[in-house]
Amino acid sequence: MSVPPPADPGAAAGVPVCPRHPDRESYVRCQRCERPVCPQCQRQAAVGVQCVDCVRGQGRTPAARTVFGGRVGGEVPWVSYGVIATCVGVFLLQMLGVDDITGRFAYAPNTTLAEPWRMVTSAFLHSPSFLLHIVFNMYGVWLLGPALEHLFGPIRFAALYLLSAFGGSVGYFVLASPHANDAWYGGVVGASGALFGLFAALVLVNRRLGRDNAPIIGVIVINAVLGLIPNSVVKIAWQGHLGGLLAGAAVAAVIVYSPRRSRSWLHPLGLVCVLLLLLLIIAAKVASIPPGMLASQLLAPVIQ
Repeated sequence: MSVPPPADPGAAAGVPVCPRHPDRESYVRCQRCERPVCPQCQRQAAVGVQCVDCVRGQGRTPAARTVFGGRVGGEVPWVSYGVIATCVGVFLLQMLGVDDITGRFAYAPNTTLAEPWRMVTSAFLHSPSFLLHIVFNMYGVWLLGPALEHLFGPIRFAALYLLSAFGGSVGYFVLASPHANDAWYGGVVGASGALFGLFAALVLVNRRLGRDNAPIIGVIVINAVLGLIPNSVVKIAWQGHLGGLLAGAAVAAVIVYSPRRSRSWLHPLGLVCVLLLLLLIIAAKVASIPPGMLASQLLAPVIQ
């Protein structure tokens, strides 16, 4: 909705006067609305001058948005860089052995109820004994993060990353067996689940924009296969990759396919629904554990 400019008071008399100061004649006109503007109301523009009303109106003009709701412009992708900086900083603390950060914040299925925050904090940890673990993950975030953050906006991108990380832990929890001690009590770390969520988001973005998905699908397949190959250096939790991929796809579907007119309320509602779905999946897994095993295996966190 726009408000029409006030009428030129001097138009009827044939003498151009400033709308804000009817007692002042002015033969200089605003470059935008073409109304007369006196020296007091003139504001220098790139070409000519503009009136006060037009200058103020420019400040209230809504910023241009991408098709997915991000702001058009050269904004710095602070969320992407923040994730990388946090992971690198935490990795240095892990290398230094500060306060057993790995043991306190890594995730294992038996910690799900007692210390649920581990399902997210583990995504900011990496294996101190395998440098390439953090290098590959952060390189992936550096490649995909800024582009997706630009398209989605910082808040939506942060939701995508965190829900994908959480979904990775949910996937590991659901597919782990309480009878397998190594998987149930052993801690897992890494941003791979969140990174697979970014992979899924990029696939949906490319599909929505009519772009070729072959390269990114190839990367997903290669990483999925590598996760299934036994590795004596670092254990790769393919369950977390799968969980992150599915959670990222769900989040991205909400953002990518919401109608433009409804995204102001449909995006937050859809993201909350994804979170609730993940919580329901956890509840279903907990309900499947025999009551006699529940207290010993989910309420007394022990990480090997």
